[in-house]
Amino acid sequence: MIWRTVRGLGVSIVLGGMISAMAHAIAWFPMGPFGGDARSFAADPFDPKHLYLGTETGWLYESHDGGDSWSRVSQIGKRDDLVLDHILIDPSNAKHLIVGVFKFDHPDGGVFISDDAGKDWYEQAEMRGQSVRSMARSLSNPQEIVAGTLSGIYRSVDNGLHWALISPPGSTEIHEVESLAIDPVDPQIIYAGTWHLPWKTVDGGEHWENIKRGIIDDSDVFSIIVDPAKPKIVYASACSGIYKSLDAAGQFKKVQGIPSTARRTRKLLQDPNFAQTVYAGTTEGLYKTIDGGDTFIPMTGPNVIVNDVYVDPRNSNHVLLATDRGGVLSSIDGGVSFQPSNAGFAARQVSAYAADSHSNATIYVGLVNDKATGGVFQSPDGGLSWQQRSEGLDGRDVFSLVSTPAGTLLAGTAHGIFRFGDVGWANSGAVIALPTPRPAQAAAKTAAKPRPRARTVAAVSTPSAAPVNSIGPGNLDAIVYSLVADGDFVYAGTSRGLLRAADDGNSWMPVSALKMPETRFVATRDAMVMAAGLRRISLSMDGGVKWDAVALPPDLTQIACIGIDELKNLWVGGTEGVYYSTDYGLTWKTLHNLYLTEVNGIFFDGASHQMLVTSSNQKFAFGVHLPDYKVNFWDTGWNLRFVRPIGDHLIGGTMFDGMVLQPRMVATALAK
Repeated sequence: MIWRTVRGLGVSIVLGGMISAMAHAIAWFPMGPFGGDARSFAADPFDPKHLYLGTETGWLYESHDGGDSWSRVSQIGKRDDLVLDHILIDPSNAKHLIVGVFKFDHPDGGVFISDDAGKDWYEQAEMRGQSVRSMARSLSNPQEIVAGTLSGIYRSVDNGLHWALISPPGSTEIHEVESLAIDPVDPQIIYAGTWHLPWKTVDGGEHWENIKRGIIDDSDVFSIIVDPAKPKIVYASACSGIYKSLDAAGQFKKVQGIPSTARRTRKLLQDPNFAQTVYAGTTEGLYKTIDGGDTFIPMTGPNVIVNDVYVDPRNSNHVLLATDRGGVLSSIDGGVSFQPSNAGFAARQVSAYAADSHSNATIYVGLVNDKATGGVFQSPDGGLSWQQRSEGLDGRDVFSLVSTPAGTLLAGTAHGIFRFGDVGWANSGAVIALPTPRPAQAAAKTAAKPRPRARTVAAVSTPSAAPVNSIGPGNLDAIVYSLVADGDFVYAGTSRGLLRAADDGNSWMPVSALKMPETRFVATRDAMVMAAGLRRISLSMDGGVKWDAVALPPDLTQIACIGIDELKNLWVGGTEGVYYSTDYGLTWKTLHNLYLTEVNGIFFDGASHQMLVTSSNQKFAFGVHLPDYKVNFWDTGWNLRFVRPIGDHLIGGTMFDGMVLQPRMVATALAK
């Protein structure tokens, strides 16, 4: 056995496995924060502890310990926009996997097949482009599989190799097929639920009949299950409630117990050991019946959005939920209580990062789209472990973070700036609608290097009697895109202009001299302040007292990130690439050996004297070393939003999968 060790900040991670001969090609390690959107489960028929987990970013995960921990297997189609809601495992060959996928808000998807337990995939040609919303395999004839798409119902009779449409071509009724079930005894009997009503065929698709008796008209049918021991018992969930039939869908009766607000039941699952027990996973929590549907009782709070349910066939008390935002939840008491079970699984959108100004090992990240399960997470050990620190944010998305020189943590949200204290987060002081005074300290720090006056507008002097970005007194209600600390000042780029605080973020004043109503990006260095909107740049050499407009690089259509390096060069990145200026924006240059598009991250690392650059369409991170402008690169294995230094290595924020850590190969063979 060879061990590889990641070291830095006084902590280390030891990971078993063979060291690659090319260390630079080893993907960076996922570090969390763990959790996020989980979509679907599948269990290995030969090993119940071996589970697969589907996501909405194309990634397939697996667990070998019954869902206690997870690891990445592969990304289907190498795309981050495919939803993996249906994973089928061949009951005769566990390495043969079939996955049906779709794309949100777009009629795209397909069927992908793997013959090596998910490591490699190929796309089934006849189903290419089909938005697969449902799948089912026959119990009596495992070679038969059906798939429901936006255009109809397809069937394969050779285990996924070939497919044919079995619903009427161009049907105005049988399309947008959200759910499917096959009779456990007769594979010719197929049930289908559409975005309108349920349907049934008894002859393999030659003829279809509407089975809506007892179901409210125009009901989206999300899930259908058939009792494997008593096939005449059929359950169907719809936007109008849960229904049960005792005569193979001849007549349905509405089940009581699910409140109207929770009627979007995405998943019905019958306990494999107790037929009278059925779980209903809804958009407002998990419900359970133990009397065959006569009564359902809530098992979780309404804040849990359930996408899938798994019950361990060896132990019905072991229940897993795949949820939005909360990832995988695990119960060992039949659903009475649940705990997160997300070790190794990260489907988080990291939008902000800050390193603690008083502790090199302590870092913070801000998340978006996770509501109560998101906010801010803190790691005291360089990303090895995380604790949620979101009390007081009330589910707000976090777009920016900064740790001030005094050690205060500030967060920018869609509704103002928040300050972290002993009891959690609180609104970070009031905005004072006064002219911005001349900062004596900033003036003293003005760079000696003169700024060329060409291509600039006349400087605006302060103070001004009528602030351009006047906001008015009171708490700030604006989107805070960026937070930057520079000496005794903290700057905030907001949807209502640039703000500055001189008291550790307790109170804020508009930088009235800057005529930029929406300031998205801020970069600072020794009283030099660069501010930008999507298509504008302004520069101050004296901490915000005077400002000059700076022309964008001629080819750049929209700004995505900015920076200032130790030579006081300006940097800007966007769709067309990355540019830098050695003359304060008078002219712009590109690096001849750094051809990038969709640049989304620029950050100067003073310790290594290099500008760190990322692109949303690259799995590489780049470093431009100064003063020789030599370009270094790292093959990270991930599409990154940004990269930052941490100790003697790097850490990156991915597009959808949390934080990842650069491996450092420092250990030698330790084998027996």
